[in-house]
Amino acid sequence: MATVAFLGTGIMGAAMVRCLLADGHTVTVCNRTAHKTAPLVAAGASAADSPADAVTDADFIIASVGDDAASREIWLGPRGVLAGRPRAGVIAIEHSTLSHDWIIALHGALAAAGVAFIDGPVTGGPTGAAAGTLTVLVGAADATLARARPLLQAYARDCVHFGLPGAGTAYKVIVNLVATAQITALAEGYAIAERAGLDMPLVAATLGHSTVASPVVTYLLDRIVRDAHDDVYFATRWRCKDAAYGLQLAARLGQAAPTCAAAGDLFERAMEAGHGDRNSSVIIDVLRGLGSGGEST
Repeated sequence: MATVAFLGTGIMGAAMVRCLLADGHTVTVCNRTAHKTAPLVAAGASAADSPADAVTDADFIIASVGDDAASREIWLGPRGVLAGRPRAGVIAIEHSTLSHDWIIALHGALAAAGVAFIDGPVTGGPTGAAAGTLTVLVGAADATLARARPLLQAYARDCVHFGLPGAGTAYKVIVNLVATAQITALAEGYAIAERAGLDMPLVAATLGHSTVASPVVTYLLDRIVRDAHDDVYFATRWRCKDAAYGLQLAARLGQAAPTCAAAGDLFERAMEAGHGDRNSSVIIDVLRGLGSGGEST
């Protein structure tokens, strides 16, 4: 069994920690909002005041946070991981969905400190984290991944190895960018169907079994039909952030992404309207307020 420092105990992180504990690992947790670690301490984890304190004896250092700024603070901040001088042979695993630019910079900083790195954003959402059935999208050296696989199996059903650090994040921001476009297209179609006077329960039921159905469409349809945008599975702020990271990568590579850029703009509108903490299905309300020319009516 391994000694693990787990940094970031939000919905995803807390569920992964519980899986690690159930698998018999020794886990020290750290979170910027300290009270969120209390249930995990009650479940058998230890708590540290800072990432630097958490990593002292760790075999693995795992992070699951919201964005680049939080990740940068955890790893490179004055009380961050590298300030704690992690021991030789430790493996750092970044499970957050972050920008490709930052992941490359983080890999460089960790490599300079002699720390092996796995770029490993996850898919499967809170349900998959709780069930231990996540998929890890890996960018790592073969040997590093081989050492980490037994640990990752505590909360992941599969690891898809895309290449060296940066490759996992590149795939993750691409797939989340595609999902952003799917969500806005679904909401546009639903809003058009409403204006056409169609039977909306029938529209939703049929869309959910049609050729355009997908896991994203299915879960969004349910919340759109119920107007349940406070039943949060994936918040608008994170959808907007992920789209921005995907578009940032596209721009750096010189690849036009006009459809995804338009979808990202709609999520920016949702943020400006104060919907950041609501489920991303709330994009339907933004679209209902737009006229045919794209302006609010």
